[in-house]
Parts: sequence; structure tokens; C-alpha cells
Amino acid sequence: MILARNLLGTLRNRELTQATKDIAADTGLEHRLVADGQRVAGIYRCSVMLASGRYATLDNGMGFSLVPWRPVIEQRLGQQIAAMVRGGGVSWETGRRQGLSVG
Repeated sequence: MILARNLLGTLRNRELTQATKDIAADTGLEHRLVADGQRVAGIYRCSVMLASGRYATLDNGMGFSLVPWRPVIEQRLGQQIAAMVRGGGVSWETGRRQGLSVG
């Protein structure tokens, strides 16, 4: 079972790496990795469907980040949003004081 988890994680990371290279080539922006517990903000440009799941592309003008997508943000396409990634869950911020948490 441990081997399977490591294999799945390795395959997911390879897939994400390739996707970020493709997006960087298309947009000219640099990929900015989001670490667990880190807040990232930008304009929600599009979503990317990968075998490992769907990801939102957040563009801060100098680079982009891929963050796990949730249906609740789709209405915010083209708008400034922020996300906090924690342990596989995502908290989305759609306004200054308002927060929307999706796990």
C-alpha cells in the first residue's frame, strides 16, 4: 500500500510538472508553487483538468499557481480571488473580509 501511495504521488507530481510547463509556455508566466499552508492570490483565469483532478489557474501578473479547483469558484472566473491550501483542502477568499471554506 505504501508503494502505491508513493507511486500515485509521483505520477501526480509529474503530471502537474508537465501541466505547469505547458501553461508557462502558453502564457509566458512563471509557475509559482503553492506550499501547504501558503496563501496565494490572483485572477482566476481558467481551470485545468488533469488525471489527478481539476485545478484553478491563478495569475498574479508575474506568475501563476495551480490550486485544487472547487465548483464554488467557477462563478468567479476572471476575478481576483485568494486561496489557502491546507492538507489537501482549500479555503477560498472571494472578498476582503469574506471567506469561503471548501474542504
